[in-house]
Amino acid sequence: MDYDIKEIDRMDQSEKLFSILLSVMAKLRSNQGCVWDREQNHASLKKNLIEETYEAVESIEKNDLSSLREELGDLLLQVVFHSQIGKENGTFDINGVLKEIIKKLIRRHPHVFSNQKVDNSTQVLENWEAIKKKERKQKNRTRDSVFAGIPRILPALHFAHEIQKRAARLGFDWDRQDEVMDKIKEEMDELEQELDQEDLQKAGQEIGDLLFSVVNLSRKLDIDCEYSLKGSSRKFIKRFDYMEKYALEHNIDFKSLPLKEKDKLWEKAKKAI
Repeated sequence: MDYDIKEIDRMDQSEKLFSILLSVMAKLRSNQGCVWDREQNHASLKKNLIEETYEAVESIEKNDLSSLREELGDLLLQVVFHSQIGKENGTFDINGVLKEIIKKLIRRHPHVFSNQKVDNSTQVLENWEAIKKKERKQKNRTRDSVFAGIPRILPALHFAHEIQKRAARLGFDWDRQDEVMDKIKEEMDELEQELDQEDLQKAGQEIGDLLFSVVNLSRKLDIDCEYSLKGSSRKFIKRFDYMEKYALEHNIDFKSLPLKEKDKLWEKAKKAI
């Protein structure tokens, strides 16, 4: 099959474009295709799948919609890539992938595709968890947990947020944000006690408890803690870069500066950025 880039660019039929994508992937995996693509398997593509997902998220955070369009294409490629490998192995194909997600969406939205009534999004999420639990039982999974399905590979803050969100759907949650603030203070006190006793192992555990409580607060305030920390990290980079640039422009050896002088530069950077 010949591929005319200009003709493809003029197409506006999703079904036809998706069919071409599948045929391109099949061609790349064939003996007449690309040696690198042929060498890949599900395990070797794990890193690519994660990286493409993060790149798409970064485009969203930057509000770069042109980049998002490209990154979503790269992410779709990963789905098609794994599906082609599954087809070659005789385990599953793209039709199976599409059928699974279509059926899942219909099953988990009975308020849309059936006659179930809901009043708000909270009830939607509660029903979603109840349906997932029922599905796990039907699949005879040995571990029937509300936390089943949360990827352990998630970034730690995101992982903690998802755990807390699942627990909250079953009513295990703080009622007020001031209660969470009290918990944060309690965890700070416990951390200080372990530091006073110079027990670094327990101090590490208390730091984890403290971070978990901070995530709880951000969740109660409907603030994305992952985004907040990333924003603070980026701000730190900009201010530190300002300090180094200032030192360079004024012939100052930044590394050898006393900490007190570095703090003065930091305050200057904070006013500038």
